[in-house]
Amino acid sequence: MCSLAISLTTLQSNFIIASAKTSNETETGIFIDKVEGVTEDTIKGVDVSSIISLEESGVKFYDFENKEQDAIKTFADAGANYVRIRVWNNPYDSNGNGYGGGNNDLEKAIKIGKRATENNMKVLIDFHYSDFWADPAKQKAPKAWESFTLEEKEEAVYNYTKESLQKLKSEGVDVGMVQIGNETNNGFVGETSWTNMSKLFNAGSRAARDFDSNILVALHFTNPEKSGNYENISKKLYDNNVDYDVFASSYYPFWHGTLDNLTNQLSNIASKYNKKVMVAETSYVYTEEDGDGHYNTSPKSDQTLDYTISVQGQADSVRNVFQAVADVGESGLGVFYWEPAWLPVGSSSNLESNKLLWEKYGSGWASSYASEYDPDDAGKWYGGSAVDNQGLFDFNGKPLESINIFKYIMTGSTTTKRVERVESVSVETYDKNDINLPDTLTVKYNDKSTTEVDVTWSNSDIKKLQKHVRGTFEVSGKFKTKDKELKKLSAKANVTLLLTNHVVNHSFEEDDSVWKVEHLNDNNGCANIKWEDPKSGDRAMHFWSNSDMEFVVYQTISGLENGIYELKGNIQGGDATNSEMKLFSKTSSGIQEEGFEVDGWRNWKTPIIENITVNDGEITIGVKIKAQAYAWGTMDDFELVKIK
Repeated sequence: MCSLAISLTTLQSNFIIASAKTSNETETGIFIDKVEGVTEDTIKGVDVSSIISLEESGVKFYDFENKEQDAIKTFADAGANYVRIRVWNNPYDSNGNGYGGGNNDLEKAIKIGKRATENNMKVLIDFHYSDFWADPAKQKAPKAWESFTLEEKEEAVYNYTKESLQKLKSEGVDVGMVQIGNETNNGFVGETSWTNMSKLFNAGSRAARDFDSNILVALHFTNPEKSGNYENISKKLYDNNVDYDVFASSYYPFWHGTLDNLTNQLSNIASKYNKKVMVAETSYVYTEEDGDGHYNTSPKSDQTLDYTISVQGQADSVRNVFQAVADVGESGLGVFYWEPAWLPVGSSSNLESNKLLWEKYGSGWASSYASEYDPDDAGKWYGGSAVDNQGLFDFNGKPLESINIFKYIMTGSTTTKRVERVESVSVETYDKNDINLPDTLTVKYNDKSTTEVDVTWSNSDIKKLQKHVRGTFEVSGKFKTKDKELKKLSAKANVTLLLTNHVVNHSFEEDDSVWKVEHLNDNNGCANIKWEDPKSGDRAMHFWSNSDMEFVVYQTISGLENGIYELKGNIQGGDATNSEMKLFSKTSSGIQEEGFEVDGWRNWKTPIIENITVNDGEITIGVKIKAQAYAWGTMDDFELVKIK
């Protein structure tokens, strides 16, 4: 049986066709349709929190004439009107070494804010109320507040917020909005109950109101793709009488679902709870290259990449996020692009010298010094920029045409027509003699038009892959066309030869599951199948508890042919420092195990057990987990195949 998946992939091409522009469009290097519903007051924002540490590391920025220029001015020239700046209380160790990520204390926020104000841009201050990154998995109180009671934290949040805003104002920074916390889905300043979190939200909100009643107060959350998530959060805020103006969402298209869903989620909040809404963070990749030798968060094979990995695709993605927010109506305030200037401090071939700069100036996402505060994440994976390929500048600091998206959404823009993408083909088959490749492929242009082109696949490539029994192989193709430019283009197909997977309900999608869960301590119910964080499909085996847990997830498979098998599973999770996690198999020949660790959301691990001998047609497979309270994760996509 053969399955076929066709997607569009970026194609570098010099194929250009003349294109007409309408009277109200700008002639540019990219096609952009005007966004309906945006106005001059729409927030067209950028988060440039790392800018000073980058400049200290030697990064230079230029304008379109290749003249060195403040990146903030370049953003203003491109139509951006708001700058978002994160603030950490004390991102330094006792010796004054910065934790990285821009070393974003209040002093840096003042410097960045003054530059934004000088360029007639308003400022959003993003208080994390932490000494380093705050996100759904990490909401740690600042070092100075760790021993505080809830009442002491309330007082500290109020005083810190108000005093910080007073310092910003005294330096002439035009603060238009204050964000009380960052992605506070599951906690805030070390508190995890909504009652306590809400008291702290209100302390920050009250400080902002007392400072200036005209400043907008925003709360920030993420994961709009999770069913019921935003409604649940909004109701918790309502029930706890939290005072705020703006519900701000992260939206990264490779993780956070469809734009229609985003609009629906934000519209519900706007209408039901009478709140303004916006996207506080978004971005998209323009190249697959890594600029500094530190891995990038995207692109990855398990991500949704609906746009071309190109400057045009990046602009299309951002344009459509603006449209999704504008579709909410008057309550939709706008969009911020996250860290569009976080460029490499040196080329990927100079990794060792880059590391020195990251450590000295904090221009990487984390330095080794952060390990004292964040040992499980920054302490292990510190390094450079994970988003240099999502910048609105190229690796050398020259602005990309996509930087102008902030003004093009107001007018639309056009350019010469050229090939933007050509279909790539992925085929999976259990029978290497049954490889069905398409007769035509779709070529897509940067103006969104398409054409179908006949293709001939290489027989020699197919014969070569048929000598194998397993793996992924590339088959090249040529377009059959009279068009000289299209004839220059190449086609390719990735053909994967599969072995039969004997795991029943391997991805936990079926309701009548054969999987068993055995809890080995009193903590029953910590592991179960949920519609949460799957690797594929809609469901996965999820585990979490607020107390220590020990359990086994397993199934027994019978009726197998005797032989040598291989077992693997996919696991992701976090907060499991003191844990024992093992993939295992049990046959009449004995028990085999492979240990693994989890180290962050969607950082999937794939433990493998090889050379499992099955002599009597039966095997039990599964995962054993012993972990401390608040450890969490999911398991998905198990595979057992006969290899000999």
